Amino acid sequence: MPHFVCVTCGTQFAETDSEPDGCPVCLDERQYVGPGGQRWTTLEAYAATHRNVFSEEEPELHAIHPEPKAGIGQRAFLVRTPAGNVLWDCVPPLDAATVAAVNQLGGLAAIAVSHPHYYTTMVEWSHAFCRVPVYLHRLDAGWVMRPDPVIEFWEGDAKSLPGGLSLVKTGGHFDGFQVLHWPAGAAGRGVLLCGDQPYVCADPRWVSFMYSYPNLIPLGAAAIQRVVASLEPLAFDRLYGAFPGQVVGSDAKGEVARSAARYLSHIGG
Repeated sequence: MPHFVCVTCGTQFAETDSEPDGCPVCLDERQYVGPGGQRWTTLEAYAATHRNVFSEEEPELHAIHPEPKAGIGQRAFLVRTPAGNVLWDCVPPLDAATVAAVNQLGGLAAIAVSHPHYYTTMVEWSHAFCRVPVYLHRLDAGWVMRPDPVIEFWEGDAKSLPGGLSLVKTGGHFDGFQVLHWPAGAAGRGVLLCGDQPYVCADPRWVSFMYSYPNLIPLGAAAIQRVVASLEPLAFDRLYGAFPGQVVGSDAKGEVARSAARYLSHIGG
């Protein structure tokens, strides 16, 4: 039986003999079902229409981005460390060429995903690389549409990963939203891989925060304050967002603080 994939968000579902009734991820107010209604595809269909493009963003950091756009349009990141490589976030397509390219870069030791909008085909990615663990926060367990033993839920505020990396739970956009801190990145000044929270603005001197991006529902003051407080202990000079071109090249921690203050001033927080 096929594992159907939601066209709009890229979420892969458990095996079924017919298309699921709907995608709970897209039916939630933080996502959407397009005007054409619910549509489905498969990993095999992606292989005929999409390819994953790799780009080196800085030493030991590679982005993986599908062409043409797949699902929401985010990119994944491969962080290379002497203790093993970590895949941050996932993209829906996965084919033999992608597996070969990742293996050329050293394979994978672990996978971690910021939040349910980017879970996509994470189980397929794990299975393709010797069933490495997929680390998700326990608070978002209910959004997993394809359960599998490779998924390891963690609890609390932070979790260590190979190579000095760490996951930090920020909450906000989702209760279990997590970011990846890479202390060795940016020549030792630190890198934050943040998915879409904070979100890098069109003016990359600023970031922002939303509960729902496509439906323009703002995040409340208390949630923003918790996000900023969770990031305060981390040292990071550079920040990479979920979408191609989204990067804050320097003083990223300062930019997050200034942006949060600006946002709070406009909503009266």
